[in-house]
Amino acid sequence: MPKLELSKQLMIRGVSLRQLQVFLAVYQHHSITEAAKGLHLTQPTVSIQLKKLSEQLRTPLYQVHHKKMVFTESAAILANYASEMLRNAELLEMELANLRELKSGTLKIAVVTTAQYFIPHIVGPFLRQHPFVDMQLTVVNRQQILERLNRGLDDIYVVSHLPESPPIHSQEFLENPLYLVAEAHHPLMAHPNLKLNDIANEPFILREPGSGTRLALEKNLRELGVQLNIRMVIESNEAIRECVAAGLGVSILSEHALKLGSDDRLKILPVKELPIVTHWHFVWPQHRNTSIVARAFIDYLGNDYLAPHSQLSASSP
Repeated sequence: MPKLELSKQLMIRGVSLRQLQVFLAVYQHHSITEAAKGLHLTQPTVSIQLKKLSEQLRTPLYQVHHKKMVFTESAAILANYASEMLRNAELLEMELANLRELKSGTLKIAVVTTAQYFIPHIVGPFLRQHPFVDMQLTVVNRQQILERLNRGLDDIYVVSHLPESPPIHSQEFLENPLYLVAEAHHPLMAHPNLKLNDIANEPFILREPGSGTRLALEKNLRELGVQLNIRMVIESNEAIRECVAAGLGVSILSEHALKLGSDDRLKILPVKELPIVTHWHFVWPQHRNTSIVARAFIDYLGNDYLAPHSQLSASSP
């Protein structure tokens, strides 16, 4: 019987690993009696398993000639497959045991661009606790995060605005204040009691449509009835900072993207209605089984991280 045909039958007929184990013991001992002893089964039980296996595969596995078992060519092919499958089953069991003990595995996290400034400080202690766990970190914009979430490409996602779909679990973990920033010597720096209306005519540099920062700002502007003078739309926080530092306009950025301590070219404008305070969330899909490593990370967030670190200072990232 060709190997391909036998392989198909193995998959279609639902042969169990136990049946393969019994068959392989008989094949190796050339004896039902000896196989039964080694497996701690009765001879009738072994014989029944062999008969059932032969019927499932629709091919004879052995004949009795002069009181000796003579195996067919199908049995020889099956023995090769059975050995491989049982070895793989053992390896699978070992791998799963390692995962349960976090001796292996990869944690896949996708974050929006602003979150890249602080997420290493959150994940770092978890990885130090579990040195055999790897991390795959993907940094993309919000639209790409939503696409990855819908496709289930990652274990955990970090967003500042919760998506409407698909159904998710979420855990709030960190404030995300948004500040208005300008070039350090901007004339408005000397203006007392600034309001958003006072900067309505200033050239404004904005994040791309759909970004969490832009969504929060637009919601705030609608509530206040303020319209801005949009000069540029840029997808990168770093590029926005450079444009603001060059005097090309003002912008609103997350505290975590500012890193003001290392860039004295920018200053926060003291606007009465600001900061806009949103929150960061860890998100994972409801419809997908959570991996062992991801479950351990979620538990770590609840037990080890969130309680003592509900706030991060701007200097942490």
